[in-house]
Amino acid sequence: MQSFDVFVIGGGINGCGIARDAAGRGYSVGLAERNDLGSGTSSWSTKLIHGGLRYLEHYEFRLVREALREREVLWGIAPHIIRPLRFILPYHSGLRPSWLLRTGLFLYDHLGGRKRLEATRTVDLTGPLGAPLKRKFTKGFEYSDARVDDTRLVVLNARDAADKGAAISVRTEVTEARREGDGWLVTLKDLASGSSRQVRARFLVNAAGPWVDRVIQRAIGRNEAQNVRLVQGSHIVMRRLFEHDRAYIFQNADGRIIFAIPYEGDYTLVGTTDRDYEGDPADVAITEDEIAYLLAAAGEYFETPLKREDIVWTFSGVRPLFDDHASKAQEATRDYVLKVEGDLGEAALLNIFGGKITTYRKLAEDALGAIGKSLGPRGGEWTGKRALPGGDFPLDGVETVKARLRALAPDLAETTVARMIRAYGTDALKIAASGNLGRDLGHGLHEREVEWMAAKEWARSIDDVLWRRSKLGIRFSADEKAVLEAYLASLPTAEDRSRQAAE
Repeated sequence: MQSFDVFVIGGGINGCGIARDAAGRGYSVGLAERNDLGSGTSSWSTKLIHGGLRYLEHYEFRLVREALREREVLWGIAPHIIRPLRFILPYHSGLRPSWLLRTGLFLYDHLGGRKRLEATRTVDLTGPLGAPLKRKFTKGFEYSDARVDDTRLVVLNARDAADKGAAISVRTEVTEARREGDGWLVTLKDLASGSSRQVRARFLVNAAGPWVDRVIQRAIGRNEAQNVRLVQGSHIVMRRLFEHDRAYIFQNADGRIIFAIPYEGDYTLVGTTDRDYEGDPADVAITEDEIAYLLAAAGEYFETPLKREDIVWTFSGVRPLFDDHASKAQEATRDYVLKVEGDLGEAALLNIFGGKITTYRKLAEDALGAIGKSLGPRGGEWTGKRALPGGDFPLDGVETVKARLRALAPDLAETTVARMIRAYGTDALKIAASGNLGRDLGHGLHEREVEWMAAKEWARSIDDVLWRRSKLGIRFSADEKAVLEAYLASLPTAEDRSRQAAE
């Protein structure tokens, strides 16, 4: 029976971030994810690394400061999947006054020790930056945040954890976890084969996101658990609404904000909503009211009317916010709460509530503090200094890596070169090392890349490939999906390869 120092339930950004940090400090680590890595909340975000400008209005200064500091840290360790993005905030005369916006942005620039990102500036919206907007918007502010490929951030943390010895199991459900002596006996069910096995752990981490209370209730056996407030956030993806490379942040009369962000070259991502959600988080889906809300909110600003038929994709997710009994979903804290259970000498359980992608690394460091108190500390903080897989190049070195990929695979389309470097960084050079990427399965997705996803990134289904390891699902036709599915089914999984190596 396998034994671990730390066992993590949940393969979202928090679970994989903790696994990476713990493995890098020398703890033995296991992780189980019931579905695919990042398939829950972590893949349904607005794809941003940001401080949370609107949180200043709720006086969440500590959260905003921590998030602002993390922007540049994360950019430094993952310059392939994280890139700076400039946001335009139009001044709306009927909403927050101009002085208040400028004051908030001054705080935003200085609260988190910004070093490399550009500062805020006032912009004239009568020129190109305001061309898509209604003529009444003549003045605005431009400030910095960053965009991220959210699910790839999860996968890269899992990869780095595995490279440091962690055992990562996908499509594996924790059906029971019970204290046994000074540790845990954890029962795992492989959902593909139906077989079960048991492992031991000295410390258990419940990072199941929207399902954190369900794990406490069903696996651990405590029916009274009621710690999270589920808040639904939905997005629409439309045909490109503007030509420039900035994003917009729009104020709404209800006090909320929405974003309109360039997405995958040909599209614009509009979101998000905030509404309380009840039911199984796996069943969440955008509602007609949410679609109408987003179209109307963005339509208040864009000159050309937004039409429902221009929506090419929608997605929804559930945020597991810590239930602080805020009156409105939009006012509930986005900060994380860590709760350790277990008396001295008893096996400890760490439950994680809330959090956001931007602060996942700090959450992991706080979790390692709790683990160190229970098991004895090992090593120091390190995750902000070591690049994630593929991110080992300077912030201004993207074009150099692209040139190296072109030299290895001169027939690749420029759009494919750019996409592969954004997804894999220097690992794209390993994928193309032979000079033969194999058959193009559609839109620049070649056989060698799919093999990499299956062997190195735990991809098993076409949804894993098209919606989480890449964002090509928005482009693939049904016939192209069928070809990809057949090819993926022919490949050995990462687990198959591990068994073969052991034999």
